[in-house]
Amino acid sequence: MKKVKIIECPRDAMQGIKTFIPTETKVQYIQSLLRVGFDTIDFGSFVSPKAIPQMVDTAEVLAQLDLSKTESKLLAIIANTKGAEMASVHKQIQYLGFPFSISENFQMRNTHKTIAESLVTLQEILDIANATNKEVVAYLSMGFGNPYGDPWNVEIVGEWTEKLAKMGVKILSLSDTIGSSTPEVIDYLFSNLIPKYPEIEFGAHLHTTPDKWHEKVDAAFKAGCTRFDGAIQGFGGCPMAKDDLTGNMPTEKLLSYFTAQKAETNLSAMSFESAYNEASKLFGKYH
Repeated sequence: MKKVKIIECPRDAMQGIKTFIPTETKVQYIQSLLRVGFDTIDFGSFVSPKAIPQMVDTAEVLAQLDLSKTESKLLAIIANTKGAEMASVHKQIQYLGFPFSISENFQMRNTHKTIAESLVTLQEILDIANATNKEVVAYLSMGFGNPYGDPWNVEIVGEWTEKLAKMGVKILSLSDTIGSSTPEVIDYLFSNLIPKYPEIEFGAHLHTTPDKWHEKVDAAFKAGCTRFDGAIQGFGGCPMAKDDLTGNMPTEKLLSYFTAQKAETNLSAMSFESAYNEASKLFGKYH
């Protein structure tokens, strides 16, 4: 039976909501996710409060989480060296997530740095992670194309993968930032990159419209990808996407797919149902 890692992303689901979600509400929701059995919870971010006001209380949320009965690991998104330093002091955090875009335009919009500057930042983050016993998850954002006219093709994705591999990146999540991926490109990238870089764990952070989710997951899984990011009910997604229907990959769709494929996800169905209901309450109120 093939084992699959599901990474649940409440941070991605919540960060774009304008109304501030109280810290205790975030804690309650993330606590419900910790009971499900997800491999990792992308729970918060250490970034500028001006950029993402919703995540200003990430350290407070972390302090209130009860991690005594969970196997799930915690991931925090960071955008620069300062964020890595802030996140790395917390023993409860295993992963530092860094969005590295192969689109110059998007990298400037997202982190106010050029790609060249971001490579320097990534090296500093890898050094901090090594010194503090953390792992870095690099997100290759705009990995499936971009709306800005920046150069993109599968060879460019391959070249960046080569560079990041040489820097020591061990987990690389290809990110469909605006929902533009096609099954053909997903299949091509994963089926070529996974055998070529056995030392890297490749992930799929796919954004999708409601009618395209199955073909995207199917293409990635059949090409050898066993690490998938999702958000319950597909909440969130990239605010840069032009289509309002484009959101995160709905976790419940991932689960239905992997159940049909008889893949092992290690998730508790009852705990997932409870977390799903918590998501409905939270996002029904604040979305």
